[in-house]
Amino acid sequence: MNEKILVTGGTGYIGSHTTVELQKAGYEVVIIDNLSNSNIEVLDGIEKITGIRPVFVKGDCTDIETLRKLFRENPGIKGIINFAASKAVGESVQKPLLYYRNNLNTLINLLECMPEYGVKGIVFSSSCTVYGEPDVNPIDETAPIKPATSPYGNTKQISEEIITDYIRSGAPIKSILLRYFNPIGAHPSACIGELPLGVPQNLVPYLTQTAAGIRKELTVFGDDYNTPDGSCIRDYIDVVDLAKAHVIAMRRMLDGEDTDSIEIFNLGTGRGLSVLELINSFERATGVKVPHKIGPRREGDIEQIWADPKKANEVLGWTAEVPVDDTMRNAWAWQCKVCGK
Repeated sequence: MNEKILVTGGTGYIGSHTTVELQKAGYEVVIIDNLSNSNIEVLDGIEKITGIRPVFVKGDCTDIETLRKLFRENPGIKGIINFAASKAVGESVQKPLLYYRNNLNTLINLLECMPEYGVKGIVFSSSCTVYGEPDVNPIDETAPIKPATSPYGNTKQISEEIITDYIRSGAPIKSILLRYFNPIGAHPSACIGELPLGVPQNLVPYLTQTAAGIRKELTVFGDDYNTPDGSCIRDYIDVVDLAKAHVIAMRRMLDGEDTDSIEIFNLGTGRGLSVLELINSFERATGVKVPHKIGPRREGDIEQIWADPKKANEVLGWTAEVPVDDTMRNAWAWQCKVCGK
């Protein structure tokens, strides 16, 4: 195989796990990352797992000349998986311009470069946030796109529209839009995992840091939602399962002569878990208690949403397989390694 793939944001959480799965599948990976929310030492973890150190370029995808230089110096890139984006709902409400500038300019620059350098397709990291507050659950790909509840969600909607408009204009590329639900966990080797810089914006790293004593307590944002226990419900998907879906999507895009130029797939388990259920899962799986309290609702949060992954199951042949308790054990093993426990 040995086709060359560019992974933007490849030292980040999902990007690093996807790089591992791409390399295991025989692809050659080039990573670009500005290290704004990741660590260069992630490359060591990737190499430890696969025996291969990916090519790494430190750079910002919002600078198109940086991208052009990358393509010139790494000829033959056939596909892109784009993870280079700011991704925290709460932060996006506070810093909307940061999110629009980073997420949209990155995508536009990548799309502009693709025909210039013969890149055939792009797998786009989208999100279930494009569905907004759903009328019914579970959600399949035919569900209506609703007004975004946060600037982060809006950048995903706009990005999907940009890709669609560009391909419909006649651009000689393909794209698969992967709308994923809530990625959690870490690689079972504990060599890579979710390691945000500063205070975590996502639930599970904050949970594991609280369990490790780094944070005083975890705040559950609201217990008065219309759900069985009052906390928000999400579809939590193991990050390795998610990474494997990107490899399948890339293979389909590069090898499938008869596939549509734009395809959309929901990636989830098909099961909704509340925040309090996830805390219970962690405590059950690890035997470690998580100090937590109930706080007010957080602006931009959706009450409940989970996937109908039938299309991905049937068309891609992909299924989420890792049980949530195993995912939480992996997340804890990674946290313990980071803390030196």
